[in-house]
Amino acid sequence: MSPNEMAYRAAIAKAQAQKAQLVDSAQAAKARISPARLKQDAKDKVAATALDGVAYVGAKVQQRPIAVTAAAGALGLFMARRPIAALLRRLYVRIQDRHEQSGD
Repeated sequence: MSPNEMAYRAAIAKAQAQKAQLVDSAQAAKARISPARLKQDAKDKVAATALDGVAYVGAKVQQRPIAVTAAAGALGLFMARRPIAALLRRLYVRIQDRHEQSGD
């Protein structure tokens, strides 16, 4: 076998190895960008972010429980402002009616 033939066969073997590596890389990239994989990655990222947020809030609640309770109470009162206002109006009307009946 001549040196040129040996170099040629070595080049062919190297080219085939690089081609196989390219095909493997392409298949790996195709698997990484498949819709199912992207969907799962997005779900995992959202779940991890939510868990981090819950842990952060839990730590803050442990640091300042009174402030968090006050804020939650204020938010609850704000959310229920219309029913509370309606209840107070009904109570006011009842009290006024009672005073008018006793005044007659």
